[in-house]
Amino acid sequence: MIILKVRMMINRLLIYLIKVYQKLWSSWHPPVCRFYPTCSEYSIQALNEYRLSYAVILIIYRLLRCHPLSSGGFDPLPRDKNRFLKKSRR
Repeated sequence: MIILKVRMMINRLLIYLIKVYQKLWSSWHPPVCRFYPTCSEYSIQALNEYRLSYAVILIIYRLLRCHPLSSGGFDPLPRDKNRFLKKSRR
């Protein structure tokens, strides 16, 4: 029970930090993300959809692919049906 609360707090903190980044950094600089959804939106979706460990892996993989030589484009979250990766809805 305590571990679940800690994970939820970490998720909320990460989402809060991403939203602060969106407000502060993104509002002062032109959009440069080559993907849709943007990397920050993708990160929020991953944190909301998947368990923290898998979400962090997805986020890191996405950020590594976001560079000037990337073709970009539509890149949604993987819709994995693996129940061990999804957040539990209990």
